[in-house]
Amino acid sequence: MYSRTVLIVEDEMLIRMMLADALQDEGYRVLEAETVLEALGLLGRNRVDALITDVDMPGGLSGLDLVRALHANCREIPTIVASGGHLFDDADLPGNARFFAKPYRLDKLTSVLAAMFPDSNDEVSYRLAG
Repeated sequence: MYSRTVLIVEDEMLIRMMLADALQDEGYRVLEAETVLEALGLLGRNRVDALITDVDMPGGLSGLDLVRALHANCREIPTIVASGGHLFDDADLPGNARFFAKPYRLDKLTSVLAAMFPDSNDEVSYRLAG
């Protein structure tokens, strides 16, 4: 059976681990990145069906930079942008990305993520062209 892959881009290790565990419990395959550059590398080597990213990231590139790059270079994938220091309306984000303020409820986030996938069994995924 096809298991959707979610890339988590989060510099806070405990948040990243907690989110990864929750998504794995929901049946997702999880990839983890601590920086946007690490995420770009994973996107170049793996099929990714959804993205969850923090806004403020180390290394000079933000989670919003990552979301904008994905939106500019490929078809849409379900994307959740999270932040504890910024507030966004979904309409302010590229594509159909959704915003979650930290702290968020894991059950709410996983529910919204599941609802973002197409109803069909088509494997809509993204791999960064390299």
